[in-house]
Amino acid sequence: MAAQRSRRQHGRRRGKGRAAVVAPLALGVVLVVAVSAGYAAWHKTQGTTTGSAVLDNGVTATDTATSSPSATADAIDDSPSARPSTSHTPTTTPPSASRTPSAPPPTAVPKSGTGKFTIAKADGSASGHGVIRRYKVEVEGGIMLSATDAAHEIADVLANPRGWTADGRDGFQLVSSGRADFVIKIATPDTVDDICGAAGLLTRGEVNCDVGATVVVNLKRWMLGSPEFDGPIEDYRALIINHEVGHRIGHHHEGCPGPGKPAPVMMQQIKGLKGCVANQWPYDVHGHYISGPPVA
Repeated sequence: MAAQRSRRQHGRRRGKGRAAVVAPLALGVVLVVAVSAGYAAWHKTQGTTTGSAVLDNGVTATDTATSSPSATADAIDDSPSARPSTSHTPTTTPPSASRTPSAPPPTAVPKSGTGKFTIAKADGSASGHGVIRRYKVEVEGGIMLSATDAAHEIADVLANPRGWTADGRDGFQLVSSGRADFVIKIATPDTVDDICGAAGLLTRGEVNCDVGATVVVNLKRWMLGSPEFDGPIEDYRALIINHEVGHRIGHHHEGCPGPGKPAPVMMQQIKGLKGCVANQWPYDVHGHYISGPPVA
């Protein structure tokens, strides 16, 4: 009897020992499972949030595994200067053309000036042969254009070998005082309209005119050229001078001689080239006059 009681008591102690060991182990498994599930949910949430923030900052999809290509394309500026590198090393990609500052807009041309003119303090040597016509250059006040600079530019045009001196009969000389055969005035659109309008000519603030002994150059054309003339502004100024001075020496308007051919300097090129190529000189490099059919 004593032996049996001893075995039963020993069995109960062993059973309690197993329970004491198994309970902590089960609790540990539950905790591990719960922690793993919680960490997985937290990591998934963090991964999505990180991907969105990275895209908003413009990083490529290769840096964020949870980002989709379409989301990356929508979030990133695709210009070369803004496209980020897939590594963390600095890039040397040059700026794109779209990032280059655009050319400044054309110079603003005042619609009106003071109505008073300044004579250019400039003189030059006679060029050409035969009749040497003396001329002065005047610039209207209030337009921020140097009369002297304009006079020298005009003198270079009239002395050019492809200019009117190539005819062997006409010559020109810039003067600042004394007698002058004609005057070249550079004026604002409103003043051009007044001067030309007094002679019955309608310029509408856009074109030049030749009145009496005066060549009137519209400042708008001098500064901005013409959309019909494909070339530097200096070339278009040469066309203005050669066309108006051409009238002074007896030439009349001419038309386009044919598609692809140079437009005669006496053609009103501002009204359209009619298939011709823009040209600012009366003569070609071989000394041949560039002519076209007469225009009434």
